[in-house]
Amino acid sequence: MKIIHLNNADTTGGAARAAYRIHHSLLNSGLHSRMWVNVENSGDWTVSGPKDRWRKAFVQMRRHSVFPILKTMQTQNSILHSPAILHSSWSKIINQSDSDIAHLHWIGGEMASISDIGSIKKPVVWTLHDMWAFCGAEHVSWDERWREGYTRKNRPPSERGFDINRWTWNRKIKHWKHPFNIVAPSRWLAECVQDSVIMRDWPVTVIPNCIDTQIWQPIEKILARKLLGLPTETPLIAFGTYGANSEYHKGFDLLVKALKHLSGLTEGAELVIFGQPEPKNPPKLGFPVNFMGHLYDDVSLRLLYSAVDILVVPSRKEAFGQTASEAQACGTPVAAFKIGGLSDIVKHKHTGYLAKPFDTEDLAEGIEWILSDRTSGRLGHTARERSLQKFSYEIVSAQYQTVYQNLL
Repeated sequence: MKIIHLNNADTTGGAARAAYRIHHSLLNSGLHSRMWVNVENSGDWTVSGPKDRWRKAFVQMRRHSVFPILKTMQTQNSILHSPAILHSSWSKIINQSDSDIAHLHWIGGEMASISDIGSIKKPVVWTLHDMWAFCGAEHVSWDERWREGYTRKNRPPSERGFDINRWTWNRKIKHWKHPFNIVAPSRWLAECVQDSVIMRDWPVTVIPNCIDTQIWQPIEKILARKLLGLPTETPLIAFGTYGANSEYHKGFDLLVKALKHLSGLTEGAELVIFGQPEPKNPPKLGFPVNFMGHLYDDVSLRLLYSAVDILVVPSRKEAFGQTASEAQACGTPVAAFKIGGLSDIVKHKHTGYLAKPFDTEDLAEGIEWILSDRTSGRLGHTARERSLQKFSYEIVSAQYQTVYQNLL
């Protein structure tokens, strides 16, 4: 069985990391798996992408060429929009290949057009990493148009100009004549698929994103703290930004509110923020802050997760929640709201705490509850065991192989 994965990148971004891990879980299981990308950074011989600078520049030109079109719409939804209008050669390459399955992942940023996707003749498995496939051009939606159909009447009042989302949605309806086999990494995203106008009659399977539990495992806490230059005895609360302080759906503002509720409860705790360098004017968070900057490699991230006592993921929406799964694999409990994929990753009061959406006082109580258990290690041990049972390469690759075999 030969599988081709199509994703915009191999290691840059959460969706890329998830797709790359799925690809490698299949390789480890003995399948013939290859990955085709627009942005290749891994140096992995099983991944193919543009090598020379001209082709790399062309990829960037394609992505930027639609910006003038996007500017014709004024919207409060600042998250990426992909109208997917520029034709590519990907469907032709896939159709002429000897692959048995075309496995799509995150193909936004003008990697392929909507008509390209509809032209693939191989059996298609599509792992969703956000909401784009069943929405308009938006990758995260805050309204219900994807449930109702995109009409002139249900456009958000705050939007102005050309309705790119409705135009994009109509092209999906036109070109996607045959159902694809959808994989959702969480029950929430699968329910969205089943409720959507575009995909409500399409087959959907819930398979979580995987993690290599042989690499992602706990490091002795004191050692990890010393290597990162963090205090060895202080309770440490981590938060991964990845630019999230400017992204509404990542919930940085909710974290700030939760910390205000917490500041009177937890004496001596410090924050560990990773994913961005220290800003010139850092916000007042009520605790000493250790800014770790961007952590690009798995070793550094593993050290960080192992060093802290808790990871807080205050997102408003998450298709899965990869940082939460990484932290738990390293034996670190997670506090989050009971939303999206986080509800599948965190088992309430077993591997962390799921607060009522978006009750910042409850989130603060959850942080305090986890920190009160920091010396026993019970939550961290259970989190590690859950990762082995649900998210390991062996478990997830077997589920994908079942999906593939049902198509052949």
